[in-house]
Amino acid sequence: MFCKYVIVVLLAAVSGGAVMGSLQDKQTNLGLKVFGHLARASAHRNVLFSPYGVSSVLAMAQLGAAGNTRKAMTAAMGFSLQERGMSRQQRFLQRDLHAEDGLELASGVMVERKMSLEKGYRQALSKAFRSHPHQLDFTKPDQAVEVINAWVLDHTAGAIPEFLARGSLSEETRLVLLNALHFQGLWKVPFDPKLTHERMFHSANGSSVPIHMMTLTNRFNYGEFVTPSGVDYDVVEVPYEGDSLSMLLVSPFEADVPLSALSDDLSSQRIRQWRAELRSVRRKLTMPRFTLNSEVNLKAALISMGLGNMFNLATADFTRITTDERLCVSKVLQTVKLEVNEQGTKGAAATAAVLFSRMAVEELTLDRPFLFLIQHKPTGAILFMGQFNHPA
Repeated sequence: MFCKYVIVVLLAAVSGGAVMGSLQDKQTNLGLKVFGHLARASAHRNVLFSPYGVSSVLAMAQLGAAGNTRKAMTAAMGFSLQERGMSRQQRFLQRDLHAEDGLELASGVMVERKMSLEKGYRQALSKAFRSHPHQLDFTKPDQAVEVINAWVLDHTAGAIPEFLARGSLSEETRLVLLNALHFQGLWKVPFDPKLTHERMFHSANGSSVPIHMMTLTNRFNYGEFVTPSGVDYDVVEVPYEGDSLSMLLVSPFEADVPLSALSDDLSSQRIRQWRAELRSVRRKLTMPRFTLNSEVNLKAALISMGLGNMFNLATADFTRITTDERLCVSKVLQTVKLEVNEQGTKGAAATAAVLFSRMAVEELTLDRPFLFLIQHKPTGAILFMGQFNHPA
């Protein structure tokens, strides 16, 4: 049996209506789908993931896709910003995320200085992501790594100082698409550190490990649900200050039920169902204080989802980006860090798509597997996801 933490930060646009919700639902479902592939490949390991980060860099690449590559990406991703009105909706989402207190995000485009970008691609990046290309000399790849790492450091408030390792880029690199997120939220009602005690956590491999557990007795939004396969589970919401962001904790009732039974059922529609059916009840919540770090290359997961076309130089078509030379995606990298303690939550994520040429009170004690989701209630953009199988 194993424990997963899924952090899903869903942000909503102030304006944009049902159409905006439709785009964000599709981006949310894309992120959940990628997380499902990562979780299944890491059944007994911790997983931490930023759905919003990967959907953003894939959408930036998709803006430059043409022909079969565009068709394959649209089919696998479930949406296309090349469709009429979609870039405008993405811009609204970006605006609303920027306006949220405690949340910072940025999109970046680093392009080989000798390569010319198509005018239409430049305009599309500006319209959808408010991003303008910066020229780099990729013939000096280690210097380019330093510039990109400095950009990530600046846009994650110093939380991710070394995103790319030396040697991770080559002279064949032509374009690096970037997304950075930084989140810092205080609980609306903090946990009292005096009530934090060491307790046993029952890990994925069946062992029990001591971990510091926080306790809070309060009124929470809470609900009980059943998956289509008949697995019973509960959902409890822990709000942050301001009430626009919250963490959703999801745990099966039975101790021997794997979390895959829950994560396989995650969708934007399911999360909306939770929201509609949660009710305020008094509970004593006990949960771990934890820190997670993750570094992952998403290439294998994305290929398994049907995105192999964009990784193959012989088939990839990114002629809407440039006609100077043939491009393909070499890797999609993500680094995520998350800390949850008595005061609140700190999170940071950096994602990059690298393109190259050539190549008495009722108690809820979470001492066993559960999912967690952080949600900004108005829009539905997932910023972080994770899987926690055992204390570090």
